[in-house]
Amino acid sequence: MKRSFLSASAVLLTLAWTCLGAAPRPNILFIMSDDHAAHAISAYGSRINRTPHLDRLAEAGMRFDNCFCVNSICSPSRATILTGKYSHLNGVPTFNRFDGSQPTVAKYLQTAGYHTGIVGKWHLGSEPTGFDRWIVLPGQGLYYDPDFIDPDGRRKIPGYVTDIITDLAIEFLRNRPADKPFFLMCHHKAPHRAWEPSPKYREEFSRKTFPEPATLWDDYRGRADAIRECAQKVSQNLTRRDLKLEPPPGLAPAERNRWLSTAPDEVEVELDGARHILRGNALTAWKYQRYMQDYLGCVQSVDDSVGRLVGWLDEHGLGTNTVVIYTSDQGFFLGDHGLYDKRFMYEESLRMPFLVRWPAATRPNSVQEALVINPDFAPTFLELAGVPVPADMQGRSLVPLLQGRQPADWRTSFYYRYYHDPGDHNTRAHYGVRTQTHKLIHFWKQDQWEMYDLRVDPEELRNVYHEPHLQSTVAKLKAELYRLKQAVKDEDQFADRQPPHDVGGPEPRQKGKQPAAKQPKA
Repeated sequence: MKRSFLSASAVLLTLAWTCLGAAPRPNILFIMSDDHAAHAISAYGSRINRTPHLDRLAEAGMRFDNCFCVNSICSPSRATILTGKYSHLNGVPTFNRFDGSQPTVAKYLQTAGYHTGIVGKWHLGSEPTGFDRWIVLPGQGLYYDPDFIDPDGRRKIPGYVTDIITDLAIEFLRNRPADKPFFLMCHHKAPHRAWEPSPKYREEFSRKTFPEPATLWDDYRGRADAIRECAQKVSQNLTRRDLKLEPPPGLAPAERNRWLSTAPDEVEVELDGARHILRGNALTAWKYQRYMQDYLGCVQSVDDSVGRLVGWLDEHGLGTNTVVIYTSDQGFFLGDHGLYDKRFMYEESLRMPFLVRWPAATRPNSVQEALVINPDFAPTFLELAGVPVPADMQGRSLVPLLQGRQPADWRTSFYYRYYHDPGDHNTRAHYGVRTQTHKLIHFWKQDQWEMYDLRVDPEELRNVYHEPHLQSTVAKLKAELYRLKQAVKDEDQFADRQPPHDVGGPEPRQKGKQPAAKQPKA
C-alpha cells in the first residue's frame, strides 16, 4: 500500500487549485551543479569568468546574496535539500546512505499531483524515491561516456556528462503529462573534481590566464590549527592527476596510479618557447592556473546547459508558469586561502549561489540580502505548489522573499556543522554560528575557536576570538550558538560514529568512535 505524506488539508488545497478555478500551480525546475562557487558566476561579480546564461537568469528574477549551506559537503547538502532538515535529523551527516523511506519534498509534491523527476547526480547511496522518472549517475559519475542507473538497470550513454544530463532533462520535459505541473531536479556533476571540461572548453580555457585571489598566499597566522592541518591546499595537495600531467611511459598500472595520485614538488613546463622547471611559489602559481582552466571550463558547459533548458521552456510556452532555480550543493574554494574543495565554514565554502526566475511574482533584477539556508529549499518548493509545509521541516519558505516581502521575524543567524573528520582532506570537524555581521567557529575536537568580524574583515584573515575588548561579543555569539544548537535539536546523535572514508561511493563504512562534541560555554 502506498503511503500518503499529505494531510487532509493539503489534499483539499490541491483539489481547490483544480476545482475552484485558481491559477495553475507553477512548474518547478531546480537546476543544481556540484561545487560551483558563487564567485565563479559573473552575476555575483566574478573576476575570473563570464556566465551569460546564468546572468540572464539573475536579470530576469532574483539573486540571493546570502544563501548558505549548513554542512558544506555533497551528500549531506543533497539530503538537506530533499528533506528540509539538518544532517543530524535526515541521517546523512557525511556520506551515509540516505534512507529513502523517509518523507521528502518529492514525495509531498508527487502526492499533491506533481509529475516528479530527477536526472543527473544523486550521490546518496540508495535509489531515488518519490520520483515518477529518475535516471542518475552511480556514485560520483564520470565526465565522459558515463553510466547511468534507472529503474531498468545500468547503461552507458556516450558523450559529455553535462550535455547528456541536459538532454535527459529536456526529454523529461518533452514527455511529461500535459495535464500535470512538473517538479524536475536537474543535478549536474560539473564542476566537481576531476574537473574535466568538454573538448571545446578544454582547448579554449587552456589558453586563458586568471587573476589570483587576494588570499592565495594566506599564511594562516592567528588561525586555529585546522586550516594548517587540512590537505586541500593548492600548493601541496593537487595531484598530478588533478593537474592532468602525463605519466612517464612504461609504468606498471600500480606504479602509474601512485604517480598520478601524488602531488609534484616540481614540474617542467614550456613557457614562451622555452622549457622551465617550476618549484616553490612559481609552481603554486602554475597549479592555480591549471586548476582554474579546468574548473572554469566545466562551469562554462553548465552555463550553456542553463541556457538550453530555459530556452526550451520559453520556446514551448512554459516559461511564464515555471519557477526556474539555479544553485550549487555548496560553495568551493578557488584558491581562496590557498585552498580548493569546500568543508570549512569560511565564506567561499559556505556560500551557495541561488538565482530564481519566477515571472508571476518576482521582479526582474531584484537582489535579496536576507540570510537563507539550504533547509529552506524544500519548504519553498511546497509553498510554491500550494502544499502545507510539515512542522518537522527546519527551514522556512522563501516565497515571501521572492515576492519582495521580508517577514519581521526572519532569521538573523544560522547554525552550521561539519562532521567528516578526518576524511580525504583531513578537515577538522567543527560547528559554528554566522550572523549578519560575525562568525564564530568551534573546532570541537581541538577545543579551538575562531571569530571574524565580517564587516571589517570579509576575507576572514584576522581571528579576533582572543581580543580582550571583544569578549562580550564572543560571549553573545557563544550564547547564540548554543541557542541555535538546541533549536535545531542537534544532540550529537552522530558524534559516536567515525564518518566513512570519502571515496565517492554510495555505501557507508563504520570505523571506531569519536568523542562527543563539547558544548560551547555561554
